[in-house]
Amino acid sequence: MTTPTIVIHRDVDVLVQAVAARLITRLVDARAAHGDASVVLTGGTAGIATLRAVAASPARSAVDWSALSVWWGDERFLPSGDPDRNETQARAALLDHVPVDPARVFAMPASSGDLTPEDAASAYADVLAGQTEKRLHVGAPAFDVLLLGVGPDGHVASLFPEHPALHDDRPVVGVRGAPKPPPERVSLSLPVIRSADEVWLVVAGADKAPAVRLALGGSGPVQIPAAGAQGQRATRWLLDRAAAAELPPGLGRPASP
Repeated sequence: MTTPTIVIHRDVDVLVQAVAARLITRLVDARAAHGDASVVLTGGTAGIATLRAVAASPARSAVDWSALSVWWGDERFLPSGDPDRNETQARAALLDHVPVDPARVFAMPASSGDLTPEDAASAYADVLAGQTEKRLHVGAPAFDVLLLGVGPDGHVASLFPEHPALHDDRPVVGVRGAPKPPPERVSLSLPVIRSADEVWLVVAGADKAPAVRLALGGSGPVQIPAAGAQGQRATRWLLDRAAAAELPPGLGRPASP
């Protein structure tokens, strides 16, 4: 796994603008390198704000949106169109404003009828396996960049500390009994998260500072799942000063005045 790069920005507004610029560049470079690009989106305040910043950026026209595949790291198991679904928020923030190919937007299944989180996880795993070659036997596409938020408890995607889903090696897992609402979710597993070329953890706020310190200080992924979120080629912790406040001096690189 890769050694994390830690970049610290002045505040959340600067952070999301910087991540948006970085993401646009990464997608352009991926398209130039191998003909298409793929991104795994996250929810949360900073994650959705980053998508809004991409939508508002004049540089967004540099992205070949028709060649982009869009995935999600996790989803709240709620009906289609529910405002709390990550998909709903991502569409409103970015996807409805750029010419993405609908056939290349892979939303996780919504709750409907007798469908269970486990059914939804199995269906999404089938889509993952069917879209591209398998990597490291985890049945996942070769994601160019996978975005994650980090909760105050250190969770990433919908993988919560000490939760049984952390011990599940299937590509996608159904989550029940999540400690924050809604209790039912669907999430990529840690092996799939680790299969991405680059994993970016975008974290803002003083309430996240203890989790950031623990994740970067040697905690295990069962206790702090964010500690296990690493990319094959790069792992980037993109923080505001508040989230970085408990890191040892010199550990991160300031990037904003």
